[in-house]
Amino acid sequence: MTVAPNGVANSDEVVSVLSETRDGVLRITLNRPDAANAIRPEDRDALIELFSSASADPAVRVVVLAANGKQFCAGADVRRLSGDRATKAKVVMDPMRRIMGGAQALVASILDCDKPVICVVHGAAAGIGAHMAYASDLVVATEQAYFAESFVKRGLVVDGGGAYLLPRRIGMQKAKEMAFFGEKLTAAEAFDLGLVNRVVAPGELDDQVEEFATRLATAATSAIGLTKRLFNESLDVDRNRSFVTEAMAQEIQSYSHDSKEGVQAFVEKRPTEFLGR
Repeated sequence: MTVAPNGVANSDEVVSVLSETRDGVLRITLNRPDAANAIRPEDRDALIELFSSASADPAVRVVVLAANGKQFCAGADVRRLSGDRATKAKVVMDPMRRIMGGAQALVASILDCDKPVICVVHGAAAGIGAHMAYASDLVVATEQAYFAESFVKRGLVVDGGGAYLLPRRIGMQKAKEMAFFGEKLTAAEAFDLGLVNRVVAPGELDDQVEEFATRLATAATSAIGLTKRLFNESLDVDRNRSFVTEAMAQEIQSYSHDSKEGVQAFVEKRPTEFLGR
């Protein structure tokens, strides 16, 4: 087995998805640098499990998604997929089920994670690699990073939630341009479009990510999680539903320790001591 949470492998092969939780921060690292961190089905399933577990784990207050090597993620492992297709007879609905339970489920696990997710992009973020970044809550990129939608160039239709995410992130016309032509979007262009929160020199990347992660790991985790859900849903619902959901989230959070602590600290004019619950 080449993919395992917490860096545990059952063979001599390299572990392709590493994870470690320390000081409230779950760090997930793609670890197939020789393959530009292309995602195989087993890698995808490991990532889904990690994000789902993080959502329910009180020890995790923020997730950092990064990668080893020169590229963040070149997308799905096309060579692996082409081999699978060559050996399997097509059955109606099977491809659709695989996509919905595969790449789409991975993107959904990031969107639905109750903890804030920071994506760290260097080099290429293409296909599902780009979509993992689009689904994340904060994106820190190096100056050499770029995003690409390469599906049409391979004769494929965009998948992995790309048609849902990209127009919402950068607008319909720019999204179509990226998808139709498959051209790279540089880190600077992504920043100008609001797709990236910070663009830094490679030597400054770790410090910037550490700053974000430390601040989030000591913040009011449940308040951030509920706010994340409100924001993610806001583009898909009308004003009435958004207002109702907002009021429900406010009531839910009012029962939390951190809600009481935040108000008390303000009244007492002292720093907050949030516990993430």
